[in-house]
Amino acid sequence: MFLRIDKLQTELPPPKRQDPNEAAALQELLGGKYGEMSTLSNYLFQSFNFRSKSKLRPFYSLVASITAEELGHLELVSNGVAMLNNGPDSEADDAGDGGDISGAPFADMKDIRLAAGFFSHGGGAVPVNSNGLSWNNDMVTTTGNVVVDLLHNFHLECGARLHKLRVYETVKDPTAREVCGYLLVRGSVHAHAYALALKNITGVDIHKMLPTPNIPLGNIPECQKYLAEGSHRRLYRFSPNDYEEIAGIWGNGETALPGDPPGELEVIAGMPEGGKIHQLTGVPSAFTPDYAPEEMFEIAKKLTAKV
Repeated sequence: MFLRIDKLQTELPPPKRQDPNEAAALQELLGGKYGEMSTLSNYLFQSFNFRSKSKLRPFYSLVASITAEELGHLELVSNGVAMLNNGPDSEADDAGDGGDISGAPFADMKDIRLAAGFFSHGGGAVPVNSNGLSWNNDMVTTTGNVVVDLLHNFHLECGARLHKLRVYETVKDPTAREVCGYLLVRGSVHAHAYALALKNITGVDIHKMLPTPNIPLGNIPECQKYLAEGSHRRLYRFSPNDYEEIAGIWGNGETALPGDPPGELEVIAGMPEGGKIHQLTGVPSAFTPDYAPEEMFEIAKKLTAKV
């Protein structure tokens, strides 16, 4: 089972302006071939289908704990997309009706690259790529063979790193770049972890291929604070008591990758400290949360008072 916390895995800065095109670029990290829907779903179903769990506990625990983190990555990217579509944080009153909508107040939206982001989703994120193509289950690999699945996961994380670097090169807003910077660090951890698992089970030093592609995290400004705090050396269990066996893979005297700040790898019980979830201001003229939401606001206020 999963425990849900009402925070993001890291703090995202508010966007400088509304930018649906940057939001569309970020969608690639959500529903693209190497996006978070792919990493989550691969690890999720591999963990469900894992054979001989009790006898291969370190490897099962590794896939299971990374699965939990990927759920949070999905949440992080989705919030980044919605924030960019929504624009800067605002204290504006989102009560009142939507006014006269006959003047085409959202005429510009028909010309953005991912118009469905407004037409169908009101600026929210969904599991599609940057061109609006739906993510699908054909992108899931779960063979039941531990080595094949771990090797696939290593490839998936290296592909995701390339994915994030390319998206990073196209965006300028601090929200989008922070999402990329954080995920580049955490994706590096996951690639390293799968490489160490393969090293233990096959004897092959596949971790010597990292970083792939060969761009050190130190070259990316948005990665610096995460490197400084040691995030590149931490693997989270996302559980107070379970999955302790991953310490046999992520630990045991193993150290950070060459080029990253030095130090031993460590397993953390629980999860990252995290950051706030930004409030997206309602836009009555776009029917979010409705054309005239005052009544539902009042109902919610009364329900909250009963708690």
